[in-house]
Amino acid sequence: MNVQYAIKDNEIYVIEVNPRASRTVPFVSKATGIPWAKIAAKVMAGKSLDELGVSEQLDPRHISVKEVVFPFTKFPGVDVILGPEMRSTGEVMGIDQTFPLAYAKAQIAAGTNLPTKGNVFISVRDNDKQAVLPAAKMLADAGFQILATSGNV
Repeated sequence: MNVQYAIKDNEIYVIEVNPRASRTVPFVSKATGIPWAKIAAKVMAGKSLDELGVSEQLDPRHISVKEVVFPFTKFPGVDVILGPEMRSTGEVMGIDQTFPLAYAKAQIAAGTNLPTKGNVFISVRDNDKQAVLPAAKMLADAGFQILATSGNV
């Protein structure tokens, strides 16, 4: 089970209790358009995947991105230092034809203000320098200033 709590004035509140896959299965169902929980229930009741028409792996024509929603705006004054415990209050989804747009949609839905200018620090190992160049060029062309350590210039 996944239990989410809120603590205020030494009082513990249970926000929600979910089976462990309660967020993943709906996300995958929405991303693929297939009701996986319903199919799983029918399989547990004795049906086979073949009987249910589930026979091959899907290849969606879109990208789906899941993003966590942290409680910083829901609970003013909450400690924003993240640790190993789960402190999210929800998740959102971004769907589009490309990863950058799906990611941007997920960030916006989670309440993140995406920057349109500023500095970007890039530091990668030698083997990844060529691979990061297109992303660095896109950011520079969009008006961001690229910062790097001396070994990454």
